[in-house]
Amino acid sequence: MTPDRDALERQLHYPLGDQLPVAGQTLTVAPGVKWVRMALPFALDHINLWLLRDQIEGTDGWTVVDCCIAHDSARAQWEQIFARELDGLPVLRVVVTHMHPDHIGLAQWLCERWQAPLCISATDYHMACLGSQSTTGFGGDSAARHFALHGLNDPESQQRIRARSAYYPGLVPGVPATFRRLLDGTVLPVGGHSWRCIAGYGHAPEHMALHCEALGVLISGDMVLPRISTNVSVYDQEPEADALALFLGSLERFLPLPADTLVLPSHGKPFTGLHERIRQLQEHHEDRLEEVLQACGQRACSAMDIIPVLFPRPLDLHQTTFAMGEAIAHLHRLWYLGQLDREMGSDGVLRFAASTG
Repeated sequence: MTPDRDALERQLHYPLGDQLPVAGQTLTVAPGVKWVRMALPFALDHINLWLLRDQIEGTDGWTVVDCCIAHDSARAQWEQIFARELDGLPVLRVVVTHMHPDHIGLAQWLCERWQAPLCISATDYHMACLGSQSTTGFGGDSAARHFALHGLNDPESQQRIRARSAYYPGLVPGVPATFRRLLDGTVLPVGGHSWRCIAGYGHAPEHMALHCEALGVLISGDMVLPRISTNVSVYDQEPEADALALFLGSLERFLPLPADTLVLPSHGKPFTGLHERIRQLQEHHEDRLEEVLQACGQRACSAMDIIPVLFPRPLDLHQTTFAMGEAIAHLHRLWYLGQLDREMGSDGVLRFAASTG
């Protein structure tokens, strides 16, 4: 049996204990590194953002890492931080780990507010541009067809998914007109220290974590979280993706980092125990894959059939769409490994069964 979250969490260490930043204020987590925490109106109810003391071309200021969604309360909290926490200095640069709304939603506002450049991977920048003009994976006709293909085809859900065509632009109304590209291995000089970009895949198109060897700090974004497992999904834009293989391969990129690295995640609390947490995540997905394989060995299953296997609790529609993406990712991993066969049913639904070959 897989250990529960509390048991797994006890194997990690939280240097700050239960301390959390107060809304509109910060906590210092390392020299020149401040932690900002903002509320989100979702089941995942917060995001962690980071301020790095910086100097660019002789001007003292701050680099912001991640932004929160475009929401009046988030803007108000940022204004409080500007007034109280920046020592009277400007924001010089905005770094975004990836294109999901809670990370990039206020990037345009922040960049315009401070005349600061945006730094992000090219893949995630262009996906954010596309999403802010339409939607990406979370709603609209294309998403509805994708989910119907995998069994989420009841009329009420289909109607509600189609109606969510403005989901992404509602949280990310726009992105800056220009950006500076981050690539795997890019080194950002920040405040006298070097922060190296580590690319990650499977959760977002081209996620960028940031590691500072001198400080012993990793800003992990959503790639390594302390209590929950990162969402790994297959979306309508890339319906044949092997997202879980990409994600598990990306975790290997973090293993060369020192075991005592202070991990600054986007959700949850700063922790040490990076190697242990990666092991936990690897085992988590190995266990889920085994459960999916067993289910498909009993009968052919759609992704909708697999949701109760992966998520044995009630889900609302928003959570169900994420769960569908994750179910497809696990089915695809086994399918690409040759352990499952895939067949289109007469009802237009794809189902996966234990391979006979």
